[in-house]
Amino acid sequence: MDETTMTADEFRSTAAEIEEQVGQVIVGQQELVRQTLITLLAGGNALLEGVPGLGKTMLVRTLAQAVDCAFNRIQFTPDLMPADIVGTNLIVEDEQGRRQFQFEPGPIFANLVLADEINRATPKTQSAMLEAMQEHSVTVAKTTRRLPEPFFVLATQNPLEMEGTYPLPEAQLDRFFFKIDVPFPSVDELVEIANRTTAVDVPQASPVADGARIVAMQKLARGVPIAEHVVAYAARLLKATHPDDPLSPPFVNEWVRYGASPRGMQAMILAGKIIALLDGRYNVAFDDIRTSALPALRHRMILNFEAQAEGITTDHVIARILDALVPEPA
Repeated sequence: MDETTMTADEFRSTAAEIEEQVGQVIVGQQELVRQTLITLLAGGNALLEGVPGLGKTMLVRTLAQAVDCAFNRIQFTPDLMPADIVGTNLIVEDEQGRRQFQFEPGPIFANLVLADEINRATPKTQSAMLEAMQEHSVTVAKTTRRLPEPFFVLATQNPLEMEGTYPLPEAQLDRFFFKIDVPFPSVDELVEIANRTTAVDVPQASPVADGARIVAMQKLARGVPIAEHVVAYAARLLKATHPDDPLSPPFVNEWVRYGASPRGMQAMILAGKIIALLDGRYNVAFDDIRTSALPALRHRMILNFEAQAEGITTDHVIARILDALVPEPA
């Protein structure tokens, strides 16, 4: 099949096959797998927050197996340097004894990159990820090099251990398409995890797609039509996160310091297009925007001291906004 002529049905069947392969390794966590896949198909990056041992690394490794892409893991530590991520120029000697610079690529040169415990690295090292995440390129010694496509960064951070961590700045948080909370498994899921991981034969995912097909799926998703009144609803949701805005409910003025950026609206719309395709539709509905609002906006809002003192979370504020801002009929 010519990847450039992919249909909506082929998009849906390929996505279902990827989820099925990931599900053979990852127990439960259907919402986590779906949101991670949406981020990959949007060409974005995901930030996963959860306690250690919930399978975040296994998820990315399994996803790389299912889509037959190159996978690298970067363990972020306080002594990690930018060159350890993007690569560096080395002096090498050729057969004639002449010395010259040769670029040695870093682990960022892969299709799927796991940035493990990204908040443990210093801000200088964290900033090395910004260009890669936004532009899909890195610059070393004034030379810009493109990263392979598809390119997807999945970063993890542990919400419990605050000592020795460097909170991600708002500019870097904004680069993440989705922030996904990883829930703790249920008792039944824990039993299944134990059965799968302590047996002789550990399940593995089989490749069902390749990089070219993922790029074609990304292109098809961007071509899904969306009505102007649905785009306007996404814009109204975004504006409602800003205090002192005419569209914001009173509780936003009470709890929010800064609202979400326009990237939050872009994420809701693009995720809405992918959700529609996964649901077998070639048009975006209000519910698609509402489904994507939480992971698209939760890391792009900053709450004030009053909200933090009352234990209010961004998830709570977004849920209240969704309740207050009912879509208007077309």
